[in-house]
Amino acid sequence: MLLLECPYCGVKAEETELSPGGEAHLKRFGPGSSDDEFEAYMFARKNPKGVHFERWRHAYGCGKWILAARCTATLEVFGTYVAQSSAPPADIVEKIKAKRPEWKGFS
Repeated sequence: MLLLECPYCGVKAEETELSPGGEAHLKRFGPGSSDDEFEAYMFARKNPKGVHFERWRHAYGCGKWILAARCTATLEVFGTYVAQSSAPPADIVEKIKAKRPEWKGFS
């Protein structure tokens, strides 16, 4: 079971208290984009074995959206951070690099 700490209210919540929101840090495409760009935005998602960045909503808590960095193979959580971030915080990136030297970096 995942245990994620909400960066807003500080509660350590089990995944049953959260609602998954899919992949984080997606480049959004809307009006004016090509059909291929919009299709990729709507339907194409990464599904890596390893480090992954995800959106979660603290549904049975403060109700805010948060972002989490975790390993999909081991369920290890490297950290959580506020949803308005355009990239993972440096401390989380350093934790990932320390435990997963094969990690290619945030893209």
